[in-house]
Amino acid sequence: MKKQNLNILYLTTIVLFIVACDSKPRVIDSESALEASEIPSFNQSPTTNNTSSEEHKVVVNEVLNTDKYTYLNVSEKGEKFWVAVQKMDVEIGDTYYYKGGLLKKNFYSQEFDRVFETVYLVSEIWKEPSGSGGGSAMKEAHSKTHGGETVDLEIGNIKPAEGAIKIGELFSNKEKYNGKSIKITGKCIKVNPMIMNRNWIHIKDSSTEDFDLTVTTAENVPLGAVVTLEGTIALDRDFGAGYRYDIIMEGAVLK
Repeated sequence: MKKQNLNILYLTTIVLFIVACDSKPRVIDSESALEASEIPSFNQSPTTNNTSSEEHKVVVNEVLNTDKYTYLNVSEKGEKFWVAVQKMDVEIGDTYYYKGGLLKKNFYSQEFDRVFETVYLVSEIWKEPSGSGGGSAMKEAHSKTHGGETVDLEIGNIKPAEGAIKIGELFSNKEKYNGKSIKITGKCIKVNPMIMNRNWIHIKDSSTEDFDLTVTTAENVPLGAVVTLEGTIALDRDFGAGYRYDIIMEGAVLK
């Protein structure tokens, strides 16, 4: 009986060794900073954050659109790769500029049923080099409504709602408001929809020229709208992949 038990133990050890040798290591990535329904598998491939301030000059070779994003095959110094931005009108052969970006390797797109060997996720691109006085192509695209009318992004004199504090006051006294739920009134000057299952908007008021407040929310806030939002203030929030904020309002709702 003892010999039989030893044989069973020996066979079990061999089976476990074979299974272990045949198995592949599992790699678990952190949640992508640009995970969205239009880019459903960005968290399946490695991410590298490029925080370089170098301005890249690229020429567009090919354009692919989803409902909310535009994929651009571009050339830079003889190298070809893909760039993904929020959906915008881009002409093949045009030259654009950008800085930074999140690098994705071997990204499989369900929309196009293909693998992109290299994709940079870029917040915005523009048609003139920095310092030339040219406008941002992304801002130009954002300044249009579906009806083609220009959206006014000038701040002007914004009157805060009852009980709301000014953005200048918030940035001057960050620690005072850390962890507290407050109201802010401001104009929406930028929208990044459905990143990590929430909308990321930037609001600004007339109390400061230097700062705008980043807000995460499930609300749909149109570009150019003056709104009052109530949410919780957090300091030193790091979402990974280079998305770090000294101050942010989270879980905001319209008031």
